[in-house]
Amino acid sequence: MSNLDLAVIGNCTLSALIDSRGRIVWSCLPRFDGDPVFCTLLNDHGGSDKGFYDIELLDCAGSEQRYRENSAIVVTTLYDSAGAAIEITDFAPRFKQFERVFRPIILMRIVRPLSGSPRVRVRLRPAYDYGKRRPETTRGSNHVRYVMPDLTLRLTTNAPVTYILDEVPFVLDRPVTLLLGPDESLTQSIIESGRSFLEKTNAYWREWCRGLSLPFEWQDDVIRAAITLKLSNFEESGAVVAAMTTSLPEAPDSRRNWDYRYCWLRDSYFVVHALNRLGATKTMEGYLGYITNIVAGAEAGYLQPVYGITQEDRLTEREIDSLAGYRGMGPVRVGNDAYSQVQNDGYGSVVLACTQAFFDRRLERPGDAALFGRLELLGEQAVRRWNQPDAGLWELRTRNRVHTHSAVMCWAACDRLSKIATQLRLPERARYWRGHAETIREGVLRDAWSPQAESFTESFGGDHLDASVLLMPELGFLPGRDPHFEKTLKRIDARLRNDGHIFRYEAEDDFGRPETSFIVCSFWYVDALAAAGRRDEARELFDELIASRNSLGLLSEDIDSKSGELWGNFPQTYSMVGLINSAMRLSKSWEEAF
Repeated sequence: MSNLDLAVIGNCTLSALIDSRGRIVWSCLPRFDGDPVFCTLLNDHGGSDKGFYDIELLDCAGSEQRYRENSAIVVTTLYDSAGAAIEITDFAPRFKQFERVFRPIILMRIVRPLSGSPRVRVRLRPAYDYGKRRPETTRGSNHVRYVMPDLTLRLTTNAPVTYILDEVPFVLDRPVTLLLGPDESLTQSIIESGRSFLEKTNAYWREWCRGLSLPFEWQDDVIRAAITLKLSNFEESGAVVAAMTTSLPEAPDSRRNWDYRYCWLRDSYFVVHALNRLGATKTMEGYLGYITNIVAGAEAGYLQPVYGITQEDRLTEREIDSLAGYRGMGPVRVGNDAYSQVQNDGYGSVVLACTQAFFDRRLERPGDAALFGRLELLGEQAVRRWNQPDAGLWELRTRNRVHTHSAVMCWAACDRLSKIATQLRLPERARYWRGHAETIREGVLRDAWSPQAESFTESFGGDHLDASVLLMPELGFLPGRDPHFEKTLKRIDARLRNDGHIFRYEAEDDFGRPETSFIVCSFWYVDALAAAGRRDEARELFDELIASRNSLGLLSEDIDSKSGELWGNFPQTYSMVGLINSAMRLSKSWEEAF
């Protein structure tokens, strides 16, 4: 049965998910939102005859899996009952070459014997059209071609090609390299290509990690989260995907199955902000290019909440019947109709994501008056929309309200525009945006506070709680020790907390009451506790949260607060962002450490 104890590899063009036995169960090619060539993660119910890539150790009795230190390279060790063992090293090549980053459409696997006389079988069965069909195959002396209508992949290997085509077991008595990539010949031997790609990719990631400004505590946890966020960046355009998968349900049989392989403006802000805090500003610079193109094509500054990774503005949602779904829990959805919703927090998300560019002297292309002018269009939208109904950040499909979080994000847009204008020495514009920020702030404090509940509520004039109000101190809207916020925190603890985890909201939504907690909300709660001066409580809860990660240190979107099982799309950038932000807030400083 499938579970989310998965590893992720990638190179900022593609990614793949690998289970604990070394089987590639999910990979969309040639890019994050492409056709899943490997798709058994969503089609294992009752077994599947295609859509996976397995290095099978016969009579396998156990396995171990780990990342190479400070890298995106996964090592899986398999043991048979007689004591023989093999090691599978999986990665997607990424390194600097010819003064740019080389990130080809390649999945590389190196298999070597560790002990005994292990017998292995390679089962490489790609699929296309969302699992409906298997490609045609042709063979050469050292390669196999998998021919699909829109993509041809070539496996180049030093293993016997017939053994791979016919899935014949063989004794692994020497290392085998398997390169699955474009239909192109190699310029050097497959063994040398594998060795060179591995060394250079490992060196790239170790160097990238050396550039991170880490907290003193939880360094390994933060490094893994940071690498995972980086892998979610589609570097060609600068977009950031919310997750690598589609249709992993938020809870069993809930039909809360959504396609997350796109670029949400709010999620992207949180990713950019987290990486900026670690000193990894290249993602922000790439995202600025992406969002500049989005804004340039936006009529009067109107923004959708989500776009495709190369600026697609129509993500029409459809259900497909060729994949049964995770553990048979359909539907499987492609596309996301949230693109057509009104979500008014996006304007603040974009301005917040761009703000550091106006202040960071390290950047090659810092923010300037031209970028500020584009952002002002978004600010005008925020001014018009802060007190208007929308679907909110939880993307409710059957009701609109004036959501408190959306209003606060509109305030953030105006607040940061005022600060940017001051930085650019534009005093009149600074006063203009400061005036709007103050108007919105007064409105939120007046209309989002419920005297009866003694709490900020999910919407103006409402009476339900929503975890998103926990972000008020993080966004600078209120200090953590503000009496109104402390009362809100107490109320959320009483109404939304369950076994140490925080639910998104208490009201029923389009599918009833949520059954699992949204992981990032618990990290927001940790940060809110710390901001309110309850640091010891925050650290205790944070330790519980990081213990809920899978064996590779990764998190999905949701968690069952009773069983601890992970649910929802994977790996979820929101959740990994929450880990980084909380660790940065709670860690003792380097000066305190020694």
